Amino acid sequence: MSSARPVRRCALQCLYQFDAGGSGVPGSLWQEPEHEPRDPSESVVSEELAARGHDLATLAWEFRDEADAAIRPLVPEWPLHRQPLVDRNILRLAWYEVVRGEVPPKVAINESVELAREFGGERSPAFVNGVLDRLFRERLGPAEQPELGSREQPSTP
Repeated sequence: MSSARPVRRCALQCLYQFDAGGSGVPGSLWQEPEHEPRDPSESVVSEELAARGHDLATLAWEFRDEADAAIRPLVPEWPLHRQPLVDRNILRLAWYEVVRGEVPPKVAINESVELAREFGGERSPAFVNGVLDRLFRERLGPAEQPELGSREQPSTP
């Protein structure tokens, strides 16, 4: 497994704590998931990966207003303050990675759905997939649009 997924896990946990008003100290942020990982190698996170996750989260947090402005019109029935913290921060992280970090939309959507499965609620994967699919389809011009995912409308988180 590449190191990108553990970095994203750590970034999501940091974003969650930033959003909830928690600490910004990298060493205190990373915690192992309470469930059994699907892959035993997923449970080992080095200090380097945790620091990279914190750095990614810090950058995504810095641009959260831009991410929120892009996401807000796509789900008017689910304003940001009503979205679960996990879902909201997965969306922010994906937006940052695509727009500022140059991660391909298809990769960002797939990784975000996986994070939603791991950390979100029952409806989180479908919600995250639907919002990001719409976001990146509308953001990219017709000639640039890769095959992203389902065309479903976002369901409730």
